[in-house]
Amino acid sequence: MRILVVEDDADLRRQLADVLSQSGYAVDLAADGEDGHFLGDTEPYDAVILDLGLPKMDGVSVLKKWRADGKSFPVLILTARDSWSEKVAGFDAGADDYLTKPFITEELLARLRALLRRAAGHSAATLEAGKLVVDTRAARASVNGEPVKLTAHEYRVLSYLMHHMGRVVPRTELVEHIYDQDFDRDSNTIEVFIGRLRRKIGQDRIQTERGLGYRLVVPDVEARVAG
Repeated sequence: MRILVVEDDADLRRQLADVLSQSGYAVDLAADGEDGHFLGDTEPYDAVILDLGLPKMDGVSVLKKWRADGKSFPVLILTARDSWSEKVAGFDAGADDYLTKPFITEELLARLRALLRRAAGHSAATLEAGKLVVDTRAARASVNGEPVKLTAHEYRVLSYLMHHMGRVVPRTELVEHIYDQDFDRDSNTIEVFIGRLRRKIGQDRIQTERGLGYRLVVPDVEARVAG
């Protein structure tokens, strides 16, 4: 999943980038409201962490412009402001959640996971497809209770497919959501990641829809047992 962080404090921006990357996310950064608005307007993010007190364009204005332009990604407001009127202004502008500085990293990650789950129509932190389980809290996967060792990019591909289980996900969409802005993207590597995942989680869990993309499903044998 790909996250945009719009934060003018350089130290906090780096801290968030490190924490989010270690948690399995692709992360893009912006230091002011104008750059943040441009990235959110032109790139397909799964969620945004947005400061309110930004230079060049304040966070509420950025958010209002995104929503006016039809951008529906979840937005978590992160700010030192704690008055009720500013919280209301953030929510009225289209924010989905609110966290006040200073904050505990684990809480921010938990709130972000909840936003991503709700956006994809899931209610639990653990995503299941038959005997395949992805724990979004620990960024880990298992099959039939046995841990599956994944690289960072393999996990991102699997996590995205699990969040959108049953839907055909185009290769270009995967590329846009597993790499950050500065990464040298190559859509051919998606086939490599899919091949590795099939060897690790089972060949029949990821279907190829020729000319369309990939679909993660519950294998027939597991679906029959569950039924």
